[in-house]
Amino acid sequence: MNTELAMIPPAKPIIGQEERAAVDRVLASGMVAQGPEVAAFEAEFSQALAGGREVVAVNSGTSGQHLGMLALGLGPGDEVIVPSFTFAATANTVAVCGATPVFVDVDPQSFTLDPEAVEAAVTERTVGIQPVHLYGHPAPMDRLLAIAEQHGLWVFEDAAQAHGATWQGAQVGTFGQGGMFSLYPTKNMTSGEGGMVSCATPEIARQVRLLRNQGMEAQYANEIAGFNNRMTDIHAAIGRVQLGKLAGWTAARQENAAFFDANLQGVATPVVREAATHVYHQYTIRIDGASAAERDAFAAALREEHRVGCGVYYPTPVHRLETFRTEVDLPVTERLAAEVLSLPVHPSLSDMDRERIVAAVNTVAKAGA
Repeated sequence: MNTELAMIPPAKPIIGQEERAAVDRVLASGMVAQGPEVAAFEAEFSQALAGGREVVAVNSGTSGQHLGMLALGLGPGDEVIVPSFTFAATANTVAVCGATPVFVDVDPQSFTLDPEAVEAAVTERTVGIQPVHLYGHPAPMDRLLAIAEQHGLWVFEDAAQAHGATWQGAQVGTFGQGGMFSLYPTKNMTSGEGGMVSCATPEIARQVRLLRNQGMEAQYANEIAGFNNRMTDIHAAIGRVQLGKLAGWTAARQENAAFFDANLQGVATPVVREAATHVYHQYTIRIDGASAAERDAFAAALREEHRVGCGVYYPTPVHRLETFRTEVDLPVTERLAAEVLSLPVHPSLSDMDRERIVAAVNTVAKAGA
């Protein structure tokens, strides 16, 4: 192991003096629960990232998915079409509504839902489609919306990793009946922890607001059974500062990705569809034709010999997890789970970091060729 070089981390949350000052301002105000900062954050997020749609702040991205689909009426006996090549929360939130996630395959280049696979999976129990804008690349929303319209389905977007990504010029989170953005620390922007739900109608937004706050808008006037999924003003204050920095960070991610595209050798670099704007939450290469063991050895060499952090998202398809184990043929998903490897692409990379990453990947790829 080379211990002389500093490790380049795979992700690096950026929390600066402005965020600390914002938290201090809230603490000094004495209003630390859901209050004016949350309302301001919702309004600013709506204009910046949700095309002016009403958005509702919650305490995590997973809460946003859960409440959003409950607001759409999801319940027992229903099916929702989801990718298996994603984080488990995509399916978990369907399951905790009492519904069944139906796993389908993805496009091998964009890593997002394959519309033909979605079409083939529709049954009389299907009520919705949950596309995932994986790694920051948007799903093919025009084709998915056409399928949804044909079959009378709703669409709820998992935009956890895709703040500011666009498809055919429109921002993700603005296509279906709702969408969720995560504000976890490693995402493209953070509030410390939290999520946002974009809502197509005032009725959906009101339902999400009720669900996040014990089923009430007015204090003690509970209308439905709900949850305590509120965002605090402390978290919202951090998020408001981060929102102002997001455009610059996204440009840095895209610049880093362009450098890797131009210089990496011996691996398959990410494909960006013509209609897409990719925001590179992850820069995910493929070790083409590798087994999972060979990919893991590649990753270990990057970390141990070259001190380049990296991650596998995701090593086990969701339909192979114990919670959802089912026999379904998803060949692209299985292949990607064995081949993918995500490199650092965050805005904190220096020119020297980028050169080290390229040199490391090219060296390891050449050694394994």
